[in-house]
Amino acid sequence: MSRIQLALNVEDLQASVAFYSALFGAEPAKTRPGYANFAIAEPPLKLVLIENAGQGGSLNHLGVEVADVDSVDAEQTRLAEHGLATLDERGTTCCYAKQDKFWVEGTPNGERWEVYTVLADSATFSDPVADDASGCCTRNARDARDGAGHAVPTASACC
Repeated sequence: MSRIQLALNVEDLQASVAFYSALFGAEPAKTRPGYANFAIAEPPLKLVLIENAGQGGSLNHLGVEVADVDSVDAEQTRLAEHGLATLDERGTTCCYAKQDKFWVEGTPNGERWEVYTVLADSATFSDPVADDASGCCTRNARDARDGAGHAVPTASACC
């Protein structure tokens, strides 16, 4: 099973959850502080809401959720054959989930697409402290951390 992921920045998470629950006739699959996601069966969609004051109504990022690591690997190989640049992230924690994924960069308009699979649930939004800035969906993730050193959702963060 594959589905498109649409991650949106929202001003008011509770109001957005209420709206999208009514729109799609479904409750969120996961809610955490400043974060909610929906696993919509029809149309197949992973809708992610990230509370970001001042950024509401804007796109956070795009993605494709796939069934397993083999599918991640197959898509990465296929896209590399087309010369699309990828940034590999394996065993990363992002958006309250342990994931294997990669990012497709170099799109004509500058947006980034992630291709990922969820390995397990996580109690934290991202890896506590990454040596590089790839902690969660952005090269700038380390700039937005809480007092415990965990990345927090920001306009440039994700999932």
